[in-house]
Amino acid sequence: MYFTGLIIAVSTFLIIGLFHPLVIKTEYYWGTRPWIAFLLAGIACIIGSLCIEETIASSLVGVVGASLLWSIGELFEQKKRVEKGWFPMNPKRKDQYQTMDGSEPQRSTNKSNNPNAPRA
Repeated sequence: MYFTGLIIAVSTFLIIGLFHPLVIKTEYYWGTRPWIAFLLAGIACIIGSLCIEETIASSLVGVVGASLLWSIGELFEQKKRVEKGWFPMNPKRKDQYQTMDGSEPQRSTNKSNNPNAPRA
């Protein structure tokens, strides 16, 4: 039996799943500024995948590279999702956000640690 395709498929699924929270956390703590790091790392991975002879390793490095490049757009989309109130805003960086009408986003003043508490 040959497991190469299955290994690549499962690993790709896990890599993409890993990048979802990575983008959210990156935008929360650093905003969209790290996009250049995603670009450079993505290009490096793509070039690296061209230099790796082993099929599984080359494929996975290529998938990481593509995920890094895709994450650049997702960083900017995540900022928009935060401005819409769909994700929490980092209060230390609230001056970097604007709502669609140009005003500062309204955030809940609920200080409770209970995630099930009603929001104001």
